[in-house]
Amino acid sequence: MIKMRLFAITCLLFSILNVIGAEFSAEDCRELGLIKSQLFCSSCSSLSDYGLIELKEHCLECCQKDTEADSKLKVYPAAVLEVCTCKFGAYPQIQAFIKSDRPAKFPNLTIKYVRGLDPIVKLMDEQGNVKETLSINKWNTDTVQEFFETRLAKVEDDDYLKTNRV
Repeated sequence: MIKMRLFAITCLLFSILNVIGAEFSAEDCRELGLIKSQLFCSSCSSLSDYGLIELKEHCLECCQKDTEADSKLKVYPAAVLEVCTCKFGAYPQIQAFIKSDRPAKFPNLTIKYVRGLDPIVKLMDEQGNVKETLSINKWNTDTVQEFFETRLAKVEDDDYLKTNRV
C-alpha cells in the first residue's frame, strides 16, 4: 500500500516537472505572437533594450538555441531587390523604401523591376551567383533598411569629391 502511494506520488512529481520544464509548442508561441522556427535565443536578450522585459520569459520558452554559425550572420557583397511597380499599391512600404534616398546608402544594392513579381531580395556572392532569396512582402521600410545594413557588406567609397578628404 505504501509502495503504491509512493509510486503514485513519484509519477505525479515527474509529470509536474515535465510540464514545468517543457518548452512551448509552435502553436503556443504563435498565440504569443512569436514564430518559434525563426526565433533565436540571442534575440531574447535584446528585448529589455526596447522595454519589453515582460516578454523575455516567453521568448526564452519559444526560441531556438543559437549555434556558432547562426550567431554570425552571413554578409553578402551584393544584393538585388526585385519588384513590380504595378504592385506598389499592395506593398506601400517597399515603394516608400525604393522611392526614398535609402537605397543610395547601399551602392552594392540593385533594384530591378520585374513584371508581376512580388518583392524579393536576392543575396549574391562575389561572382554574382544567387545564394539566398527572401520574400520581403511583409516587411516595413525600416526592416528593409536594417536588413541591408546587417546583411550587405560595407562598401568603402574612395571618391574624394564625396568624402571631403584631401
